[in-house]
Amino acid sequence: MSAVNVLFDAPGRRGRLRNNLLTAVSAVVLLAIVVWAVLKLDEKGQFDWAIWEPFLTAEVWQGYLIPGLLGTLYAAVLGAVFALVFGAVFGIARLSDHRWIRMPAGAIVELFRAIPLLLLIFFIWFLAPNVLGGGDYALFAIVLGLTLYNGSVLAEVVRAGILSIPKGQSEAGYAIGLRKSGVMRLILLPQGITAMMPAVVSQLVVLLKDTALGYFIVYTDLLNMGFKTLPSAYPGTKLTAAVVIGVIYIAMAMALSAFATWLEKRSRRSRKTAAKPVAVSAVEGPGGT
Repeated sequence: MSAVNVLFDAPGRRGRLRNNLLTAVSAVVLLAIVVWAVLKLDEKGQFDWAIWEPFLTAEVWQGYLIPGLLGTLYAAVLGAVFALVFGAVFGIARLSDHRWIRMPAGAIVELFRAIPLLLLIFFIWFLAPNVLGGGDYALFAIVLGLTLYNGSVLAEVVRAGILSIPKGQSEAGYAIGLRKSGVMRLILLPQGITAMMPAVVSQLVVLLKDTALGYFIVYTDLLNMGFKTLPSAYPGTKLTAAVVIGVIYIAMAMALSAFATWLEKRSRRSRKTAAKPVAVSAVEGPGGT
């Protein structure tokens, strides 16, 4: 028996012809835009070898790009670790039977999900010297901002992942004499982690890219070193630097996503779960960058 698609009717001969025509026209328009952009860049001399040559030298990589990349990775790793801890603690707290735990945890999560991340980073950066004394708080501001915002999103991922486990799983745990903590630790969390994995990694990729917001508070990251400091030493390379930095960010995000895919497949092979994967779009708040 053939499957029937109930979402839309299959196009007929004229419909297919119209779709193919629209696709061809769109492709031609996009190609024309690309050609126009390339010609304009060529007029500005952006394809001259003198502009690209510095990025093939060790001096540029050792003096600018690698230190900036290390700064980005350092902030991303710290932010990811703290955000995962924050998300686990507050996600489980939101499922507490005690109202005095559940309500404050929910208020904190909803608050930091709603605040735009850049505004949160600025607030921490300007407030820290007044509270903690003078000093450079760029790393502190970016890491704490990433922790609070992404941790709040991850808290909802944790909560949704645990709630996605069928009730029969926890009822079976209670039937054999486990307390709620035992059911959570031995039954719900092991299965929920597998369901959470795609959404968790998607949010960690967002966190990695959000480290670029450190540019606005002069944190020594890849964007600041490559897009601001480097062009001042090598005039005319700003657009070239942006291309190189963009490629590096794409490579890091793809590597993290590939690792997550491998980890999820391995986890699903080694652990049985009745839960469906949690979609990060279902738990993201109205805030963001």
